[in-house]
Amino acid sequence: MDKRIITTNFKAEDGEFEPVLRPQSLDTYIGQDKVKENMRVYISATKQRGDCLDHVLLYGPPGLGKTTLSNIIANEMGANIKTTSGPAIERPGDMAAVLNNLSEGDILFIDEIHRLNRVVEEVLYPAMEDFVLDIVIGKGPAAKSIRIDLPKFTLIGATTRAGLLTAPLRDRFGVINRLELYTPEQLKQIIMRSANVLDIKIDDGGAMELARRSRGTPRIANRFLKRVRDFAQVKYSGVITEQVAKESLDILEVDNMGLDMTDRKMLLAMIEKFGGGPVGLETIAVSIGEEPDTIEDVYEPYLIQLGFIKRTPRGRVVTDLGCSHFGLSLFGNIGP
Repeated sequence: MDKRIITTNFKAEDGEFEPVLRPQSLDTYIGQDKVKENMRVYISATKQRGDCLDHVLLYGPPGLGKTTLSNIIANEMGANIKTTSGPAIERPGDMAAVLNNLSEGDILFIDEIHRLNRVVEEVLYPAMEDFVLDIVIGKGPAAKSIRIDLPKFTLIGATTRAGLLTAPLRDRFGVINRLELYTPEQLKQIIMRSANVLDIKIDDGGAMELARRSRGTPRIANRFLKRVRDFAQVKYSGVITEQVAKESLDILEVDNMGLDMTDRKMLLAMIEKFGGGPVGLETIAVSIGEEPDTIEDVYEPYLIQLGFIKRTPRGRVVTDLGCSHFGLSLFGNIGP
């Protein structure tokens, strides 16, 4: 079967990646080793049985490669992939149309699946479980239900907010994978590969400096690579060295731990205005002019991984480590 990608109402979450930078197989996909090994087993066993891969849920912070991994799964299965996103499917009829256009063995990728309308979501239940589509025709006493058989397909759902999925939907996924933030060493490999693809000159020191400041996220690493390339081309010799990377990222206001202006603004607001916490998410959002969802999805995971903040039942708290990053102490330099 020829492999092709069909895109339907796709919201390009991974817009930072040029298509050429995306790996096409599990062997070239760097990082997420546990997820890769498990998927190899599931895909191999499924192909040996001549069966359809079980439904897959991928969740984790933005930019870790959920869309890329979905395309790789389709490639490894030799299947067509049809792509859409939760917000794009507004009515049950939209979902019914997408499902009715699937062919045997197809993969349906739904990005931001947690944002599916509840009424739309209910159309998925029989489709995922029994591969049937229930359609109600007419209204009131004259209404009747028609059941349409669907070809066997695999649904891959991607979300940054797994906790927002309803239990009935989550339970219908046979494979659930969490994607973790990357280590600097893994990000260095990704940066070196991307630099080779884009014909960017970079040395080991430059790649590691970019990796350390990329917040454990390949999307950010690739974005930094392209922006620092511009500085290297205009202000330096054209080669991204450790010094070039440091100076360029300093100009971009990304510090040596990968914290940007919003991270620092958030931490300092919690320390200076609220004594380090505990402070609620909504309060933090108002104090720095950001959306609560953005803070929770984009900024918090990395700050928690660094150990700079922690979640408590009463709210968010800045740790001693977070304070020391600014040369401050909650019990010394701050407060009355």
